[in-house]
Amino acid sequence: MNANGVKKITASGLATKRYAEGIGKTIKSGRIFALWGDLGSGKTTFVKGLARGLGLNHKIKSPTFVIFHSYPIPKTFFRFYHFDLYRLRSAAELEDLGFPEIIKNRKNIVAIEWPKIAKKFLPANTKHINFTHVKKQPNNRIIESL
Repeated sequence: MNANGVKKITASGLATKRYAEGIGKTIKSGRIFALWGDLGSGKTTFVKGLARGLGLNHKIKSPTFVIFHSYPIPKTFFRFYHFDLYRLRSAAELEDLGFPEIIKNRKNIVAIEWPKIAKKFLPANTKHINFTHVKKQPNNRIIESL
């Protein structure tokens, strides 16, 4: 991924995971990913691959009902956070969760699904990634960094 953006089409969930795993392996410092896209567009699958690339051996589950999961990253960064903000209604709820402090910590890797409500907290260097379905090819996804 680069500053000009990258567009990648993956043909399966496994391909999406592998692509994200490759990105995870290149991360050398804290990073925030804002993941945009419809339900079922591949955001959680991407997060699973990203976590694997960071060296996590945990089973990564969608945090839809608990809002976020936190995992220690072996030998390197402080923590990996996976947020799903779909159910939140206000930025005040994010503050109650300690979200601003989490994203300010430069050692953290943070992946945020449904990030609209968090926009005011996101730093300028946040990596925004959009996920869309490919028409007439339901298993294919377009993953585009913005």
